[in-house]
Amino acid sequence: MNCRIQDLRNKEVVCLHNGAILGCVGDVEVDTVTAKVIAIVVFGRLKCFGLLGRCDDCIIPWHEIEIIGEDTILVRCQGGFMPPKKRVMNRIFGK
Repeated sequence: MNCRIQDLRNKEVVCLHNGAILGCVGDVEVDTVTAKVIAIVVFGRLKCFGLLGRCDDCIIPWHEIEIIGEDTILVRCQGGFMPPKKRVMNRIFGK
């Protein structure tokens, strides 16, 4: 299956380890020398409707992607990626 970068931008990213939805692809990192995709970027969630900025972005290396489907992208995330919302709650509650 061929896919354009524009088609990747609206796909939802799901962690295979725990089924957490990380968000939608917001950007793609490309190596300009080799013309290969290095990673996909999931932008962090907005804090207080964007008034307080964003949470940290999730940068997912290309080799961590398992399957690119019609609507979703499944990624391996053994302990590495956590949804931005949980990351903020862990900082608050010290978990």
